[in-house]
Amino acid sequence: MAENRDIEEIFSKLVRAGRRTYFFDVRSTRAEDYYMTVTESKRDFNEDGTPFYKKHKIYLYKEDFAKFKEALDQVSSFIIKEKGEEVITNSELKRNEMTKTTLEIKKGKIDLKNEKNPKIKEEKSSDFMEVNFDDLGKD
Repeated sequence: MAENRDIEEIFSKLVRAGRRTYFFDVRSTRAEDYYMTVTESKRDFNEDGTPFYKKHKIYLYKEDFAKFKEALDQVSSFIIKEKGEEVITNSELKRNEMTKTTLEIKKGKIDLKNEKNPKIKEEKSSDFMEVNFDDLGKD
């Protein structure tokens, strides 16, 4: 008979980063040892506009923590050394601006004449021109 047991979450930390959310969860093995899962959840949209989440998960066991932390620190330090901390800040600002623009596009039509503060124009049926493709190619 197979044992039916729920995986208990011991501790959890959530990090929101734009359209992505990272979950750092401590779980327990059957031998009651702890391990960590890191889950990236990214919100996306189906063609019909309904949202869904793409999830990617990695498992980290305590014997790998030191190597993982060291590699993460080295890679982070390298990027900051090569590109500077302002790149991180600028990336966050750009991501926030892109998210704002994406939301504005979904709400209506953007007037890109004023790039710093685009104005939303609600679309009406009078904004569209009817095209008859049968007329194309006739001389």
